Amino acid sequence: MHRDQSEARAHQSPPESLPSLSLDLDQMLDEFTRLPLRAEFRFDPGMPAVVTVEFKTARGPALTWHIGRGLLHGGLTSMSGTGSVRMWPMVPGERPTAWLLLESQEVEALFELPTAPLAEWLDATYRIAPAETEMDGLDWDGFLTELLNGSGTSSC
Repeated sequence: MHRDQSEARAHQSPPESLPSLSLDLDQMLDEFTRLPLRAEFRFDPGMPAVVTVEFKTARGPALTWHIGRGLLHGGLTSMSGTGSVRMWPMVPGERPTAWLLLESQEVEALFELPTAPLAEWLDATYRIAPAETEMDGLDWDGFLTELLNGSGTSSC
């Protein structure tokens, strides 16, 4: 998904919530240069198919991306995603990590992130809202109206 502000939201939110996950990751500026930064992963049970990730750097504004929860989960163990968001596990090393590639017209960024805490957090999101219930309660009429009226933005 692009880092848009899509208004497709579910009407009913399960009563259970999950704290956000803060991870220290590295942005790969080139083959040898890493920029450490923090990313905050947030889960909204009312819109369970999407995880909001805010990338915070010491310099410059934070960037927010909305990424499919299934894409993140799949990227822990194999290549996942196409187009503007892709994730895949790294070759086993000192610690289990994965690559997360984000591309848009404005930015292209490659991040290395630890997989163990992300896997645990994602598992907790699936206990709150199983994958097969992700589209339950979605306001399809409202979403389609916004899309057809041009107020929605495209996403992948």
